[in-house]
Amino acid sequence: MYRILVINPGSSSTRVAVFEDEKKIAEKNIFHSVEELKKFKRSTGQEALRRKAVEDFINEVGYRIEDFSAIAARGGVLEPVPGGTYVVDEYMVNYLINRSPVDHVSNLAAVIGYKLGKPHGIPCFVVDPVSVDELCDEARFSGIPEIERKSYSHALNIKATLRKVSREMGKTPEEVKIVVAHLGSGISVCACRNGEIIDVNNANDEGPFSVERTGELPVGDVVKTAYSYKHSATELKEEFTRKGGLLAYLGTRDLRKALDSMESSRKSKLVVEAMAYQTAKEIGGMCAVLGEKPDAIVITGGMAHENRFVRMITDYIEKFGRIEVIPGELEMEALALGVLRVLRGEEKAKDYRSVIE
Repeated sequence: MYRILVINPGSSSTRVAVFEDEKKIAEKNIFHSVEELKKFKRSTGQEALRRKAVEDFINEVGYRIEDFSAIAARGGVLEPVPGGTYVVDEYMVNYLINRSPVDHVSNLAAVIGYKLGKPHGIPCFVVDPVSVDELCDEARFSGIPEIERKSYSHALNIKATLRKVSREMGKTPEEVKIVVAHLGSGISVCACRNGEIIDVNNANDEGPFSVERTGELPVGDVVKTAYSYKHSATELKEEFTRKGGLLAYLGTRDLRKALDSMESSRKSKLVVEAMAYQTAKEIGGMCAVLGEKPDAIVITGGMAHENRFVRMITDYIEKFGRIEVIPGELEMEALALGVLRVLRGEEKAKDYRSVIE
């Protein structure tokens, strides 16, 4: 039996869980107050705070760090890599702290896991980080030679969903062609073929607008805004990635509230329908990328819990293929199972430095 500690930081909380083989034994979502987090200018500054919270959880559920076979950490913003399970080492930790191109809270997971496990000889791994890059050559072109399209997505849940759906079909991920739409604070819509994410909108910069992100913007107006904006590039980027979308239009990140207000507010109805419209349009584009009718179109992520919103999307795409709805996300299970495959010898862990060099 293998016991695995799973660490998955979010913007205002840290999710932790204990798995024994495939079985989840304990789980907790540890919330951090705004007052605690705003003391730190960068996410990496929160490492000690969040590590202490993980240590408290371990004690709370009656374990010691020495009781674990391995630690599974959410993958942060690394350099572009193929999907898979990667060993966390000093090189990766240094990259996440000092060189990662995006200051994202997911960068903390591997750092926390490595610092917890290293003194006791317990290995730490990341599984399918957000920078998984398996794009086909055609998908990389932006229209400007100096700018290449980047692959940042909800890869962990997308890959887990791909495995789940293909297994239910009695096939391997390499044998199916599916489109996955992850609907969260950002929206990732991808085409999967041969077990790989061959195209996906960068969930920060492209695709549909979401509850707090603008998605793709008219480039001319972006240029005008940038030159007239009185703050830093970082602050402008925050306007696009944390203060856009549903929040900018309706003053809320809560899709349920927006849906409930549709009957009394024409504006709410139009904004929500526009988000569904843009999502369906992105799904249609990914169906085209596959070149044939997909084996399935999967809608997943937090917003997939809202049946009213899902129906708005499926009304557009129901003729494109079989539709599967998997509400929420499979991240904790995906992290544990990715590490379990390595511990059982079913999959070989990859060395990050060797892959990028």
